[in-house]
Amino acid sequence: MSFKICLIGPIPKGDKARKNWQDWKVKYKTELAKIKNAEFFYGDQWLDETRPFITFGHDSDIIKNSDLVVVYAEEKLGVGTAQEILIAKYFSRPVVVVLPKNSHHRKSNVIFEGELIKDWVNPFIYSTSDCIVNDISQAVVWIKGYQQQPASKIIKDIKIIDEAIEQYNKVK
Repeated sequence: MSFKICLIGPIPKGDKARKNWQDWKVKYKTELAKIKNAEFFYGDQWLDETRPFITFGHDSDIIKNSDLVVVYAEEKLGVGTAQEILIAKYFSRPVVVVLPKNSHHRKSNVIFEGELIKDWVNPFIYSTSDCIVNDISQAVVWIKGYQQQPASKIIKDIKIIDEAIEQYNKVK
């Protein structure tokens, strides 16, 4: 039985932008192939960008039918990837984010309101991720553990939004 992994992350827009693009999914699929029965799905398998609602449906469907979502966050994420993370939470899918230190959405030793935060992660990524790792090899380790004992991992669902609002209302 296959283990369906949905890969999400930035994709260049338009034929010209994609011409010299180095596709991050090649490296990710090579590493993730170490996972037993891994099968990969991703948004740019649907190539008709002239039909945006169908493209949205395609991407939502592959997330719904995947066992797990891996997010390439080594570069700045766009609105599509951010929405896909929330769609994964809507369908209660585990979200593993590859987010290296000192990248766009993760900074070391940042000061906010005079307070030092040693490892700041974008609050939206932090709150909707089930696992944040520095590189794809660490993601493989976490995913193998999840495969062996899914109940050992707490997987967030769309209720994370209500939980965050509740926590905010306690401190405001």
